[in-house]
Amino acid sequence: MPGVRLTANQRLVIERAYLAGLDQVTIAALVDKHPSTISRELRRAGSFGTASPRRRTARAGGCGYRRKYSAKWSQREAARKARRPKARRLDHAPLRAKVWELLRANWSPEQIAAMLPVLFPRDLRMRVSHETIYQSLFVQTKGELKRELTAHLRTQRQRRKAQTGGAKRSTLGITDDIRISARPAEVEDRAVPGHWEGDLLLGGTGKGAVLTLVERSSRFVLLAPLPGRHTAEIARMKLSEMIATLPLELRKSITWDRGTEMAQHARFKTETGVPIYFCDPQSPWQRGTNENTNGLLRQYWPKGADLRDLTDTDCDAVALNLNTRPRKTLEWQTPGQALNKRLVATTV
Repeated sequence: MPGVRLTANQRLVIERAYLAGLDQVTIAALVDKHPSTISRELRRAGSFGTASPRRRTARAGGCGYRRKYSAKWSQREAARKARRPKARRLDHAPLRAKVWELLRANWSPEQIAAMLPVLFPRDLRMRVSHETIYQSLFVQTKGELKRELTAHLRTQRQRRKAQTGGAKRSTLGITDDIRISARPAEVEDRAVPGHWEGDLLLGGTGKGAVLTLVERSSRFVLLAPLPGRHTAEIARMKLSEMIATLPLELRKSITWDRGTEMAQHARFKTETGVPIYFCDPQSPWQRGTNENTNGLLRQYWPKGADLRDLTDTDCDAVALNLNTRPRKTLEWQTPGQALNKRLVATTV
């Protein structure tokens, strides 16, 4: 049917025809609209607000609506609802200030929306949906503030380029006892802490890397810089240093891909007592927790970044940021809270 919105004249026709007892199909033909448009219009009568007319009509005997349709009132309410721009929930100054604060701490809009009721359980004004936060950022916020805040959002996924000239892969002497299929059953269900997934987050070609470890049950992150070459010996030594910082309860296993940086895995196990299990070829989903974490880290170190000047302090600051942010997969606990809870449960 032609036209998008009902006009004031069409609503007058609807009012008179409805009061005369005509059915919706006939009314729709009179105003050149689909019958469903008339049905929705009559259903909305009385739902716009408390001032809606509520007198019974001649059609109130079980075969029609129980509210009188007022063309004047419906047109006024429709015009009010159509006004743009609409007021946003972030017009509440304390709410806006808190949202901006958490965005600057690199919380995602979904994390913020989920945690506001926890942070302000008694203040119903401190509530907002993640969609409203996005709308406020992209529509309402302008200039330098917009550039500052949107810089804290997650990096949008980009189409991957064809990978050529990548790192050389080898069998690494992988035997059946260190394949991923040989991992203990407790690794799979994430019930016991201390099982890790690891990888290298590479910078630009020849520009360093970051060694990443993620605890499977809590998503707790450990990071260490590899500013120069990341040979098997350097990777083993750095990984041994990271493991040495952990309590014995958290030194159970590590799952890695088949990168040559783990060529000294046997020596690593002898020195630390921690076995390394290797994924099947071209199967990154078998280390899904680590892959997801590396995606989060790209917010701090984009692809091609120069990581040669990276320090332990820099890595610790990023790890602290991730470990103190609530995670949806943890029912909005932080990784630090989740790991502590699991450690307490296993030592009781």
